[in-house]
Amino acid sequence: MTHFQQMYYTSCEHGLSGFSGFQFNAVSAGVSAETRQAAEALAGYEPPRSMAESDTPELLERCPVNLCHQPDDREGRSATTLCVRYVGRDSARRFGNYFAHALHSEDFRADAGGMLGIELWNSPVWARTVSPSTEIPALARPPRGPLDARTVRDFLRGHAHADQLPKLLTAVFAALIEHGSVVVIDHSTERIARWFAAVSYLLPPPLARRLSFATYVFRPARSRLHLIGTVPEAQLDFGPDDEAAYSVFDFSRGVFPEVTVPGLVLLLTRIGVGSVRPVWSWTADYVRGGEETPDDWYAPVAAAAASGDIALTTADVRQVIDWLADADHLGPRRAAVAADIHRKHRDLDDGPLAALSAAAKAGGDFEVHQEIEGKLHGARMRSYMTGAEDAVEPVPISDRAVRERAAALWERLLETEVRTNRHRARLLLWALGTGLPTAPETFARETLTLTRTLLGASTAPGFRQEVAELVRVLPEMREALAVAVEEALERPGGQEQLFSQFPAELLDERDLDGRPTLLEHHLRARAERDPLSTVAIMFKILKVREHSSPDEDLLRALWRHPSRTWTHKEATLIAEGLSADAPVNGAVGQWFDRALNQPIRDDAQLSACLHLCRVLSHRGRFAWLPSLTQERVLTTIDLDTALREAREATALVKAFVVPGAGLHAAPRALKRYRLVPAVLGLPADIGRLPDLVVKAGHSTLDHYLAAVRNVVTGGERFDDALIDHVAAVAAMSTLGLSQAHREAVIAVRRHSAHHWRLADVKRLASRLRPHDAALAEEYDAQVEARTSGARKLARKLPFLGTRSPSAHDDGTPKTPRKPKTPQQPKNPQKKGE
Repeated sequence: MTHFQQMYYTSCEHGLSGFSGFQFNAVSAGVSAETRQAAEALAGYEPPRSMAESDTPELLERCPVNLCHQPDDREGRSATTLCVRYVGRDSARRFGNYFAHALHSEDFRADAGGMLGIELWNSPVWARTVSPSTEIPALARPPRGPLDARTVRDFLRGHAHADQLPKLLTAVFAALIEHGSVVVIDHSTERIARWFAAVSYLLPPPLARRLSFATYVFRPARSRLHLIGTVPEAQLDFGPDDEAAYSVFDFSRGVFPEVTVPGLVLLLTRIGVGSVRPVWSWTADYVRGGEETPDDWYAPVAAAAASGDIALTTADVRQVIDWLADADHLGPRRAAVAADIHRKHRDLDDGPLAALSAAAKAGGDFEVHQEIEGKLHGARMRSYMTGAEDAVEPVPISDRAVRERAAALWERLLETEVRTNRHRARLLLWALGTGLPTAPETFARETLTLTRTLLGASTAPGFRQEVAELVRVLPEMREALAVAVEEALERPGGQEQLFSQFPAELLDERDLDGRPTLLEHHLRARAERDPLSTVAIMFKILKVREHSSPDEDLLRALWRHPSRTWTHKEATLIAEGLSADAPVNGAVGQWFDRALNQPIRDDAQLSACLHLCRVLSHRGRFAWLPSLTQERVLTTIDLDTALREAREATALVKAFVVPGAGLHAAPRALKRYRLVPAVLGLPADIGRLPDLVVKAGHSTLDHYLAAVRNVVTGGERFDDALIDHVAAVAAMSTLGLSQAHREAVIAVRRHSAHHWRLADVKRLASRLRPHDAALAEEYDAQVEARTSGARKLARKLPFLGTRSPSAHDDGTPKTPRKPKTPQQPKNPQKKGE
């Protein structure tokens, strides 16, 4: 059965055209006109200038040979292959003749038995002379030439520029995909054919069958084949628009283009021409179909190579792993690839391992899936244990077999790789987070070991959080911590401060149930951290002790600062919390005394102190107090009652002047904050009040004068009680007063005389007259002067504290002479105010 049609094309006297010249000398039967036209277009030949006149067999043998292969379709099924040789002179003795022998097949791959077009180089099939007949037989299968993978491999090993093969292969990939051309220049077409063979062997078979080439073209710019060979004498003469479409590799001069080599090409050239053929046969099991670019082919080729024990780089492995996620076309082979990669590359990170695990599961190999998951969890476990930057938080492991593998590894890590307390704590957290089936006794042992070493030790903030989380979620940890603290307290010397330190402070009252000593130390430490809760904590400790009253040691333990005592509110809570019918420790009364006698800095504290006094005045509680404290409580209550129930100011001030009223804080605070406001609201004995206010002390006098001065200068209406106090201050002798107090008295006199309403001035004068007639007359004079309209004169009257003959030694005015009637101004003002 014949498959290949033959055609001879040359300049001859006898051929299909019927006249001499270039024509088909002979063809096989059935060759179509289109096939002849395609062969004729490829058969052209222009020799190098130096060889154009070659006419001896030796010279002609040196001329470049053009093996040209042109697939007619994208799959390379139909193809035409020619061998064109220069033969020098034609029958008319003219130079420039060539002989082209062409073969055409409609199914080149099948008809050639898988042979590539380049493998017909120097095949014995190629004729060099014309046929005496115009019809030549078709061929069954042309014999292969001398080129094979071993020959090409040896050629590359001896070539100075063999390292350019990856770039050449990359450029050919681009030409096939983007319809460009690659020009290869070398000293002979024999060498060029070997470069073409190297590329053909390394290309994916579908692309290799699609590859068009010519081993010699004198003017490459006129060709659109994928691979174009030429010699150094060739004329490249690319136009500006053509340069981008041609990549030139000049092996004769060592000039090559800059090309970025993709991972597939690096893998293929690393496998090598001599070993790549079986890889392509393996790759058929991994492709989906339709692969085109180097990126499309990269992962299937790498997977096939790995299956044949060809070593892969990290980049190759990464490509295969990424590809596996969507390689559902592989079926069970998907798991085999994952297993192969996992077996040969044991240093993969979590991400690649997770992808391999998923691929193994998708491919149905659950044993490999579980093995990888176990390793994956081991890596994550170590990473989490050491606190690595890429550590991920533990999540529950759902697969029972994987969980059991992880638990076994967790046990080994505890025994062999734990170096620090933090390692141990993080491993415990990992087991909790993933739900590992670990033995309870293991947890108990490890938590006790951890807590014993942690007590009193300094820890980093991150570690503190981890231990706190363990204590929060792990009952064994809480129990172990309680045991460790109890052991520490039982040692000689004790360590009562442990509950103020980390991690003992993490325990709560429920954890210490049944351990009264531990619970009391825990409560004491809590009181130190939260002083506002100290009273409540004291009563909890009394309940633990089953005592009705605290003693001095407990009080000092809870209120540890040397200057610390109960606040009034704390003392009140304690007084109300203790049973009024039960006796208390003697120290309690002393602490109440200190609470009552502490400084009072504002009215709010005074109110709290008064409430405490009323609580302590209860019959049962009153008995707890020392006798002196009892007197202070009673005095305070009496003074507070006087302030609230007094009907007259003089008697109220007198109550605060009695001996003993200023011995402790509460009476002093009542006098400071409440006496003067209460006095100003009550009627007063104008004759007696000033002396009593002075006797009440400098501070009380100061407050009283300031309050009256404010009333005088700020009020518009004055009731009888206020008039009494203004009169009392106005009548006050300034003798013996401080300069500030004298100025206050004078200010009250002057402002009331000059600025009050006349009716109020008259009222004031009337109240003063029984106690200081001279001062009352002064006020009357002021009223008369202001009534007559002589305001300026009124202000000039010798009055109110001036040191002049008209003033007494104590600053009070003498009776003034009747002033002369002032001269009336041209425009007199109206009388009155």
